[in-house]
Amino acid sequence: MTQLTLPRDQAGGDGARIEAVRQWWTLTMRGLGSIMRNGEVIFAFVSPAFLAVAFYVPLRSIMSQYADIDYAKFLMPIIALQSVGFVASSAAMRSCLDATTGITTRFRTMPVWSAAPILARFSANLVLLVISVVCAAIASLLTGWRPGGGLGGTIGLYALVLTVGIGVAVLSDAIGLLADSPETTSQAIGLPLLILGMLSTGFMPAILFPDWIAPFARNQPVSQFAKAMRAFDDGTATWSYVAPAVWWCVALIVGGAVLTYLGTRKVHR
Repeated sequence: MTQLTLPRDQAGGDGARIEAVRQWWTLTMRGLGSIMRNGEVIFAFVSPAFLAVAFYVPLRSIMSQYADIDYAKFLMPIIALQSVGFVASSAAMRSCLDATTGITTRFRTMPVWSAAPILARFSANLVLLVISVVCAAIASLLTGWRPGGGLGGTIGLYALVLTVGIGVAVLSDAIGLLADSPETTSQAIGLPLLILGMLSTGFMPAILFPDWIAPFARNQPVSQFAKAMRAFDDGTATWSYVAPAVWWCVALIVGGAVLTYLGTRKVHR
């Protein structure tokens, strides 16, 4: 790793800003190297493909018969959102490992720009997010999905997915900072994502849920994201369709910012 120091004769000037950028770049490369070494890129390819096969193959005929839907088109949003969930778990584990293994504390003792580690993790998570979303799109295409909303609708669809991914990654990174162990982090991220994913309209329409759980399945955030994505994909997106998803994105980002602040304070104690 290159030396993460601030030049004494240039402190506070352009040299300080250049050094801060160098620190961010060095730490970002460190994060990307970790992603490659840990095989996370491979999982980014495998996860959406496994999800597509596991649900599309056994449920396609059932959904076509009872719900009269194109299941490849219907399943596309949840494949993309589950790839976002993979990035969330990865982001949380990475930040938690940095905190629990003493790396974050070591950075505090060095003349490192305080925001550099956070921004570097965000950059690495963003790269993994883009890779995961591209892999999810390929998996959806292989099941038979084809974009139906034109260029504008497709851009809106993936802009929403990336926004959700950014919000979830920021939130998960902050949870990793606050968690006391990687095992706790895994449970704190994985279990809620699993429950919300399975009890959503990502896999089947709300009408197929029992009456007592259908309102939750219809209105929870994963379902709202899937609804907005389908509206973009159908070319029928209006503000009333996408507004709940937008507000959930705002809530994720704000919540992530607040928890990041709390996590940073915990690290600096």
